[in-house]
Amino acid sequence: MPPSILIVGLDLTLVDDAPSSRAAFPEIDSQVVRVGVTAERARLKELGFTVDVCLLDYGRTAEAVYRAALSGKDYDIVVIGAGIRLDPVLTPLFEVLVDTTRELVPGAKLCFNVSPSTTVEAVQRWWPERKPLA
Repeated sequence: MPPSILIVGLDLTLVDDAPSSRAAFPEIDSQVVRVGVTAERARLKELGFTVDVCLLDYGRTAEAVYRAALSGKDYDIVVIGAGIRLDPVLTPLFEVLVDTTRELVPGAKLCFNVSPSTTVEAVQRWWPERKPLA
């Protein structure tokens, strides 16, 4: 069975419409995110992974949506996107995602990209096994 990945990020409408996201990432819009996620997802599939994407709102339904996504599969890797991690307004959501991951898929590796185009790089740091840092 191929290793499975869940990529978690913000609903693309929030990237353009939320003042917090625009302030945290002024150079990134929903089109940049869409292109990056699509390309990285295709590359991960080429590398033999199964890939699912979970898009969240700012918190009203985020935990329930995330729990449902994690409950559907035993993921090997969960990638939490920079749009959630690096926006100070979303720190509480980030904490919920980490805690929920540990609760529902405790064996999953957590990976963190720094942009929509660095997801493969983030996964490769941890799979198939952790490589020592240089």
